[in-house]
Amino acid sequence: MEAANPNQSQGFGESPIRPFRALLADAIRFWEPRRLVYNFVLTAVVVIWLVVTWPHFRVALTPSLLPLPTVLALLANVCYCAAYLVDIPMQRSSLSTVWRRRRWGLWLMGTLFALVVANYWIADEIYPFVR
Repeated sequence: MEAANPNQSQGFGESPIRPFRALLADAIRFWEPRRLVYNFVLTAVVVIWLVVTWPHFRVALTPSLLPLPTVLALLANVCYCAAYLVDIPMQRSSLSTVWRRRRWGLWLMGTLFALVVANYWIADEIYPFVR
């Protein structure tokens, strides 16, 4: 009886089976450096809102209101982690080589979606209630 090599391809178009730790390490190497850009982009949105509408938001910049933006920033980073829920299964699929070359598209769509949500949240949920 011949022992199967776990790193050997299972068939045409299928990726080699990689241990979960290697998949996670690859995902971390891709996603975490881009998290800095994601956070910078969202921070830029907030700063632009503050600068453009300065007299309106001036009264909201008090120490008692500091926990709200902190919680929103943490939630934005929790949402960023959703990319791992797509990335790791895609790395295990037969499309893993194509996925690794094109997963930047998921990052771009997610970042643009976060921009839309951040602008909506500021414009519709925060801006009208700041007095």
